[in-house]
Amino acid sequence: MRLTNSSWFQPPMFLLTGIPGLQAVQIWISIPLCVMYLIALLGNSTIVFIIKTTTSLHEPQYIFLSMLAATDVGLSLSTMPTVLNVFLLNHREIEFHSCLAQMFFIHTFSSMESAILLAMAFDRFVAIHNPLHYTVILTPPRIIGMGLAAVLRGVFLMVPLPILLKRLPFCKDVILSHCYCYHPDVMKLACGSVRVNIIYGLSLVLCSFGIDSVFILISYILILRTVLGIVSENDQLKALNTCVSHIFTVIIFYVPLIVLALIHRFGTFTSPLLHVTMANLFLFLTPVLNPLVYSLKTKEIRSSVNKIFKGRGNLLT
Repeated sequence: MRLTNSSWFQPPMFLLTGIPGLQAVQIWISIPLCVMYLIALLGNSTIVFIIKTTTSLHEPQYIFLSMLAATDVGLSLSTMPTVLNVFLLNHREIEFHSCLAQMFFIHTFSSMESAILLAMAFDRFVAIHNPLHYTVILTPPRIIGMGLAAVLRGVFLMVPLPILLKRLPFCKDVILSHCYCYHPDVMKLACGSVRVNIIYGLSLVLCSFGIDSVFILISYILILRTVLGIVSENDQLKALNTCVSHIFTVIIFYVPLIVLALIHRFGTFTSPLLHVTMANLFLFLTPVLNPLVYSLKTKEIRSSVNKIFKGRGNLLT
């Protein structure tokens, strides 16, 4: 399928792709996808609600967690319409401007999540390195400022992406590699010069995800150095235990992101199935696992969830 010359500068539609070779069973694949979206939306919304309504959880680490959960809700809502349309209804078409809008929100929420993970790493460093001044350093105005900085950085950095794509001529096949719109995937369909797009995309990766990951690594080096200076082995384990959930979240966020970026830039000969698998892991893994990990690992969150369910159970009896 090729576009005519009259539609070069604005293709009317893109075609999304499900899982190559498994089109016949996409309706069955939609069932676990619906379950995953349900877990992501309910789980993260519950965490936000619990932290907002429980006074004892109005502490820096839980406020950052609520920001992370809210970002995961946004990321899930950004992809859900097209993913379920492809797998549940086999509706693959997406209008050009809708594709650019979805792409903007996916990349914006991803950038916000990276910034919040950095803020959470700083939170863990302050809590372990200087616990007596923890609430003095991380005051509510500073926490709000860090949250706003994450939002503004994501928006301002990602606004040029759809603008730069809109100026390009699209004269190639309009079939995308994923079930959602992703900047490198849309960019490769253009037949004009994408040099500016490539340079800006690389700058985005370095200025957001690259810098964030470096500072997260530095934070944990400093945390490890502080922990090794603690005399009691039991206290060392307690300090490290407070970081386990965050470390797990960082891994499940950054590993698929890095692999997906490398595949799009250097993986010309890799399997399309690998493209789709890593793309779906990047989008689904973090929003689904985050509420499960923090609910199981964080005693305060777990006890608050239990109170809610017990309270509803008492109302029904």
